[in-house]
Amino acid sequence: MGDHKPYQNLTVVVTGASSGIGKGVVRRLAEGGANVVAAARRKNLLDALAEECGPHVLAVETDVSKEQDIENLVDAGIRKFGKIDVWINNAAVGTIGVYDQVPLEDMRRMVEINVHGTIYGSHYALHQFQQQGRGTLINISSVAANVAFPYYTPYSASKHAVSGLTAALQQEMELAGHKDIHICAVYPWATDTPWFEHTANYTGHAAEMKPMDDPEIVIDAIVGLIDNPQNTINVGMKTKGTTISSRLAPGATEDFNARQVLKVMREAPVIAPTSGSLHEPSMIGTEVDGGMRERMKVERRD
Repeated sequence: MGDHKPYQNLTVVVTGASSGIGKGVVRRLAEGGANVVAAARRKNLLDALAEECGPHVLAVETDVSKEQDIENLVDAGIRKFGKIDVWINNAAVGTIGVYDQVPLEDMRRMVEINVHGTIYGSHYALHQFQQQGRGTLINISSVAANVAFPYYTPYSASKHAVSGLTAALQQEMELAGHKDIHICAVYPWATDTPWFEHTANYTGHAAEMKPMDDPEIVIDAIVGLIDNPQNTINVGMKTKGTTISSRLAPGATEDFNARQVLKVMREAPVIAPTSGSLHEPSMIGTEVDGGMRERMKVERRD
């Protein structure tokens, strides 16, 4: 039983694989015997991850906002493993702050990564899947696509775009009769990963969110879609509860959420403005867990 490899002979592309959810998914799938094509801008971290996980993990330096990089990613995966069974569009960055105080160049760059990157990845993945006659595309959206998150406005808008793209593609596959091609959308809550360290931040305070989810529950949900594809999955009780509440009482839910976001932002430690990892990859935040829950506990004690 200990030698059972549930994902043996499966080939999976994971973008945003150098830290956070993507890195956790790569480790989980590699442990399960999958061939994994790990993509991100930080090649040194990808190489270390591939060395850690073994010869069935291929590291491919990739900026998802560049179509040529996505084409190269597909070619590398096919050359190495001969097929692509699952494509996970996970790479994403954030911008937070009062909307008209966030530099437009930062918002543009965030859209290039979050929206254009997902569009490019979905395009090339579906082209490959239709040649094969099967495949699963998993796009990572956010609870911020379901409920308004003020001061995270550009990020929320980008995830609305991901949700709209994914829903429309689901209909296209159904209308075309592609029963073995699955399109999935994942909606996590704010998750304790290095995403908050990497975000462009113009609030004057550290990027924090309370409460936060453990990244392992999101990793569980994403990997679970490989065995049991679903159109939509809301991850964790906070996402599920907030989504239901927003349908039953949208005004009250969004008012409460907005006040909570503002309260957390004002209570966070003061920091200088930063463009985060938008324009250049960050050297900090290299693991799956961001350590924010522990840091916030220390802040409360202080």
